[in-house]
Amino acid sequence: MLFFQNHIPTFKRRTGLWAVAVLLLFPIRSQAINPKATGLRAAVVKVDVTPEGHQMLLGYGARRSTGVLDRIYHRITVLDDGKTQFVLVSSDFAVVSPSEYDKVAAKLKSQLGIDPVNFWWTLTHTHSAPEVGPPGLPALFMGERYQHKFDSDYTDVVEKKLIDGVAEARKKLEPARLGVGWGMAQANINRRAKGVDGKAFLGMDPDGPVDRRIGMLRLDKADGTPMALISNYAIHGTVMGGENLLISGDAPGVVAQYVEEQLGIPLLFINGAAGNIAPIYSQYANHKIGRLHQFKTLLGDKIIAANQSIKATTADISLKTASLVVETPRKPELGWVDDLKDYTRTTKAGVNMVKLPVRFLQINDDIAIWSAPLELFCEISNEVRDRSPFPYTFYFGYGNGWLGYLLTAEEITHGGYEITVSPYTPAAAKDLTESVVNYLQSHPPIVKKP
Repeated sequence: MLFFQNHIPTFKRRTGLWAVAVLLLFPIRSQAINPKATGLRAAVVKVDVTPEGHQMLLGYGARRSTGVLDRIYHRITVLDDGKTQFVLVSSDFAVVSPSEYDKVAAKLKSQLGIDPVNFWWTLTHTHSAPEVGPPGLPALFMGERYQHKFDSDYTDVVEKKLIDGVAEARKKLEPARLGVGWGMAQANINRRAKGVDGKAFLGMDPDGPVDRRIGMLRLDKADGTPMALISNYAIHGTVMGGENLLISGDAPGVVAQYVEEQLGIPLLFINGAAGNIAPIYSQYANHKIGRLHQFKTLLGDKIIAANQSIKATTADISLKTASLVVETPRKPELGWVDDLKDYTRTTKAGVNMVKLPVRFLQINDDIAIWSAPLELFCEISNEVRDRSPFPYTFYFGYGNGWLGYLLTAEEITHGGYEITVSPYTPAAAKDLTESVVNYLQSHPPIVKKP
């Protein structure tokens, strides 16, 4: 097993009122693992995907870029335990459609033989990066925003650079060690402000639920030389507002670049359950009056400190991947989009369901990571972490596409922007939570968390 710090911080969690719901599960597909670890190999590749010309930016209203504030990247890591080869990609984009993920996953399967269950494509959720691929579900909620065609040439470039980057990383695999730890940063805040009438609006709620933990993984070379960091933190990529027309990785991108400059190794920034979490400085019109640079200290330095707290690493690593599909009812009378037909079905009783794919990665007995194509409210991932038997349980958000906001039943009663871009009923939070917790508790580690 991995060695871990015992000083895991305690964070206050507010629990919502859960609606009674029926849990519907599809069979779990699992990638077998070696009963005895054979030694970890790993590699990391960073690929520039900054466009040459102007692009339509995704996030806020439709608008075209006029230049580049900071460059954007695919950051790719490949882990190999001798039997399972796992690919994690962090890209500086807002969201992509699950159909776009499926397209890239199919190419990786065809060209490199990588099973989709072992390929996770996460997005940092910056609101100042180009569109990639078809709009997917957002076109259902914001059709007026998508009166233009997406740039298929740029999408082709993004896809090719991702696939080539994975191929390059596989060629660079070398013996490695892995460590894990926690950090904490107060760079975020609940953004669901509420008036005296109880109605929610986009603002700040200092007393609202939040997740300020930083989940940390570090890869070292066999000789102990650092290879890469993976940090998991929940924050909207909205330091820059809709008036900004410069391409930028926003806070996640700026923080990643800063940590890389300080430590000399790549950082994969993996967003968390940021559906109701904003940066503490948010929606500035431009970088000159904005506070984008301040996140280098608010979050970047905290990631560096968390890295320093990881004292032990090991090469004895076993990887186990799995997937399940959670079915939950979608809003009555809500339509759907053609390119996502594989993500819905209608029951014999005429109820339209959303088919929500969830992925799992277990690393030894210490670490359980789950991911979903969601803008998830943090109370849900907090509860999963609290109920998980694993010492380290991380949620990787914006993974493998985007199927809308998923709110708690309690927060739905307060209304607000997020429910207008969500296909789910109040049953969804419980459906998802119980599905994930049941999976984790049915695959417990040998050594449970203290």
